[in-house]
Amino acid sequence: MKNILKSISKSFAVEVFLLTTLLAGCAAPKTNAPPAEALPLDRAVVHVTDDMFAQAHERSGFFERMNKRSLVIDPLLDGASGQQTVVMQAIEQKIGERVHSNHAQWEILPFRPSNVSQAQYLMAGTLTPSQQNGAGRTLNLSLSLTELKTGLIVAQSTVRVIDEGLDANPTRYHRDSPVVIRDASTDAYARTAEMSPGHKADAGYLGHVVTSALISSATTAYNEERYEEALDLYTRASASPGGDQLRVFSGLYLTNWQLGRTDEAEKAFGRIVASGVANSNLGVKILFRPGTTDFWPDPKVSGPYAVWLRQIARQVSASKLCLHLVGHASRTGAEGFNDRLSLQRAALIKQRLEAESPALAARTRFMGVGWRENLVGTGTDDVRDALDRRVEFKVMSCE
Repeated sequence: MKNILKSISKSFAVEVFLLTTLLAGCAAPKTNAPPAEALPLDRAVVHVTDDMFAQAHERSGFFERMNKRSLVIDPLLDGASGQQTVVMQAIEQKIGERVHSNHAQWEILPFRPSNVSQAQYLMAGTLTPSQQNGAGRTLNLSLSLTELKTGLIVAQSTVRVIDEGLDANPTRYHRDSPVVIRDASTDAYARTAEMSPGHKADAGYLGHVVTSALISSATTAYNEERYEEALDLYTRASASPGGDQLRVFSGLYLTNWQLGRTDEAEKAFGRIVASGVANSNLGVKILFRPGTTDFWPDPKVSGPYAVWLRQIARQVSASKLCLHLVGHASRTGAEGFNDRLSLQRAALIKQRLEAESPALAARTRFMGVGWRENLVGTGTDDVRDALDRRVEFKVMSCE
């Protein structure tokens, strides 16, 4: 009997030791306090990634920590403009590398509709200009992790990034898009990426994640010049819940235009304009040569402008509403010069619209704001800051 009790006691001690060791191995890593200074990109990505998973670890139960967990990443957006750039793609790749090397209990699944139903978590992120002064330009990198089953934000981290040598060129889709891709859907995404843990993710975003995955797949196909496939995916997205958004309308326009279906492309641009009329704002990327009121000379860029202006003139004229044009200039040159230049650009668009619909002459006002409402702010005067040389069309009541 003594030997039996001794054996049981020894076995119990071993089990306690193993359990204690297991618990110690699953102890939550310490979360990282936000660094006071801006960090180079590589260090910033390591910080926010490690911090997010440390927070998720703290909020999870013992058995959850023991199991493999899966997530999908909805591609990062610029919080100010809604567009995606090359550096954002690089950040997503760096996050994947960090997860693979340091967070092996997590698995990243491709962001596709079929994987949204399988994944347990959803990551969203924004990269947004935060500062531009004598200390240099910095960006805010924000990431959040949402538990898909409950809709709760379980982790969120933000760090400032030094904007030095970062590739701010927009991806092909966002470079080619005729409008600023920012609307209620992209704003809902940005709110989710920057929301504190414990809160519910934005319902307008979370309720349409499957559609977002379709849009992401379509945009990837467009960037890789697979236009027929992209058109099919954008068409499917347009018929899905939450598919009535600028990213979809712009995708339908771009793919039809690339495939030579000009009539269908004009109809798709008409949907863009209709959305702008309904929301009283439409930022059209009419690209001017730096320092002038001349359209960009490349016909691949400025060739569709006549179609755009025709659709805008027709729909605003039919709406019986008034139009307020706001011209913008990039952050290059003296402030007074840019104020005059942005005003002249708005005046030119007014003339072109009135040529399409004379009835708009009495219903259109215009102004210039120079570079004070820049969305990018790099002052590079090329495709990277094309959004800063835009003309906005604000539709409003004539009363």
